[in-house]
Amino acid sequence: MDPISLAGIAAVLAAVANGTASEAGKWVWQSAGGLARRALGREVPAPANGHQLAELARQLHEAMRRDPALAGDWAVFASTVGRGHGIRSTPQLPATTRAFTDRVKLMKLLDKEASRRPDGLPRTVLLYGPEGIGTSEVAKCWGNRNADRYGDGQVYLDLRSGPDGAMGSGAALREVFRKLGFPDEEIPVCEERRAEYFRTCAADRELLVVLDHATSAAQVRPLVTSAPKVLTVIVSRDPLYGLDALRIPVGPLADKDAHRLLVGVAGKPAVDAARDALPQLFARCAGSPYALRAAAPRLAHVPPPRTERSPVPAMTQNPESDPVRTAIEDSYRCLDPVAARVYRLTALRPWPDCTARIAALAANLSTAEAARALDAAAALGLLDTTPSGRYRYRPSVRAHAEQAAVTEDGVAVCSAAVHRVLRGLLHFAEPTARAALPESWRSPRPTDSDEQLTYGSAGEAVAALATEAGNLAEAVAAAEEFGAPDTVCRLVRALWPVQLKAGHLETLLPALHAGARTADTHFPGTRSAAMTHTHLGFALTALERYEEAEIELRAAARDESAAGHVRGHASAVEGLGLLRLAQWRLPEAYDLFDEVDALYAAIGPDDEGAADLPRARALLERHRGRVLTGMDRLDEGRERLGTALRYFRTSTDAYNTARTLTDLARSYVDGTRRASPAEKAAALPLVDEALTVLEGEQADYHLAYLRRLRDLCVSPE
Repeated sequence: MDPISLAGIAAVLAAVANGTASEAGKWVWQSAGGLARRALGREVPAPANGHQLAELARQLHEAMRRDPALAGDWAVFASTVGRGHGIRSTPQLPATTRAFTDRVKLMKLLDKEASRRPDGLPRTVLLYGPEGIGTSEVAKCWGNRNADRYGDGQVYLDLRSGPDGAMGSGAALREVFRKLGFPDEEIPVCEERRAEYFRTCAADRELLVVLDHATSAAQVRPLVTSAPKVLTVIVSRDPLYGLDALRIPVGPLADKDAHRLLVGVAGKPAVDAARDALPQLFARCAGSPYALRAAAPRLAHVPPPRTERSPVPAMTQNPESDPVRTAIEDSYRCLDPVAARVYRLTALRPWPDCTARIAALAANLSTAEAARALDAAAALGLLDTTPSGRYRYRPSVRAHAEQAAVTEDGVAVCSAAVHRVLRGLLHFAEPTARAALPESWRSPRPTDSDEQLTYGSAGEAVAALATEAGNLAEAVAAAEEFGAPDTVCRLVRALWPVQLKAGHLETLLPALHAGARTADTHFPGTRSAAMTHTHLGFALTALERYEEAEIELRAAARDESAAGHVRGHASAVEGLGLLRLAQWRLPEAYDLFDEVDALYAAIGPDDEGAADLPRARALLERHRGRVLTGMDRLDEGRERLGTALRYFRTSTDAYNTARTLTDLARSYVDGTRRASPAEKAAALPLVDEALTVLEGEQADYHLAYLRRLRDLCVSPE
């Protein structure tokens, strides 16, 4: 594609916009902004959506038609823009059951949709039916039987893996990219661009995408593509009428197929031995594969002693007509008292990844006892096991367990169980966050826990927090609901290392909103309120939701000022400056950084935050230098960057040393204009030093960007 054609310019801008998840990608984004500013002769705001990006491409195309030198600069810049490597792995569906039976008509309907002539319409199937009817198994079985159709992979996504049991569309797109082998640095930050990039990547691919446990059309619509060789199979309890798809209802099994399933699970001898009881069992299970599977072990083995319990009151008027609930009740009665208590109290919140530790806290048991109880419940089909070896409740199972807890244990016991889990998660999160960011003033300093947690490195602590990110986000929701505002704010503070170093922003965002909401209600004008707004503001900035981010960062500055916390006030204003930098609004960014400098000047040598000032000032000088070079005030920018570099070199901060060296090198050579031999000679040693500093570090994208700069430095042109 001609890089200076309208389509070529738009493609380069889109590639740059899609790559801003990495530090190197942000540099290229800033370079694009500088080139656009120079080409159009005015300040140019960063395009925030596809329409604005297309309009910027049109304006640049017109400018290049008038100025051949500008067209040459753009061609050089386009050659330096790194392209993603596309799909790198071929994921497969989870294994299906050996006892899959019937569903011949359903399979033929799927075959027909998968093989119909391409006509521009998405190949989309919606399998729907009541819980436990086997919709997920139909999708997985068909996919596994037709794996050879999809040479680029079969993506399976369980949409229950999100806040309150429902993954958002943005998080779902990110998980699809990850399963296809895309590193996080190549996944667009903005949800709109993420959906567009998925459609682009899938355009000529042979893919099967199975979206299991969908709850709404809006949740899955961004993942539907009209690519001719992509089939999207959506599984839901509801028909999702807002979705354009071939709807296939999944109904109960006929008795002959129910018999075949029982034989496959329990074995023919056990089924033959129970011949007289089969009619009643079939009537009780009503063709539900889940109910039949739950009953099968009781045919194959001597069942454990049934505990006499009163049936849990049903939420429906006619519980006998619900075979899934009947099966759950039968299995529940087979649990011993300890396992039954764990089953009930652990279900009081929709923990995304239930662990033995959470169950132990809920039931006030040892971790070993809780693990045995969870295993017993899973063996009876009451819990599903996740790929990571944790546990998850089906919605109907959790509803049964939660209602059983209220009926058998009482509200006071249930409340105490949730509060124990919240305390336990808080006492895990705070010291772990401290270990993850030991130098940061934002890290919590817990005083009410004697729990000793040790980690081999800060990275290990970050990984531990990231593993529990979903459960910690759910804990924030629980604390808000149970009227524990202090716990809400403390948990949100402990999540800072995760959002800073591990991402998970879509998972954490509801918790961050809850933190800001809670703090405004209970702690207005305090450091706690400011902290929650700052964390939310930085997360929204990273997600390129700039208008929302500005509101939160201004609220943080307001609350820090009201609390008299100068260091925090400066941090919030600095966040606003970085927001403006991302928006290509450089004069405003510089004014905000000047405001930060004035706030730092107000911190005396004995004041809180004084010890952190040298590093904070060095970071500020780097930000100012970046803005000045972006405004073509090169000598001033290099002076600021040089000041920052001297500090980072002496403080043995390899990460910021390499970043500042790269900033300095970019002030001479960044691919947006033809550099002189003197500029190339000045940039080359800076690039080489940055490459040396990063040797052995996990900085692949930064290193790749530096190598592209080095190629420009040594190029004879």
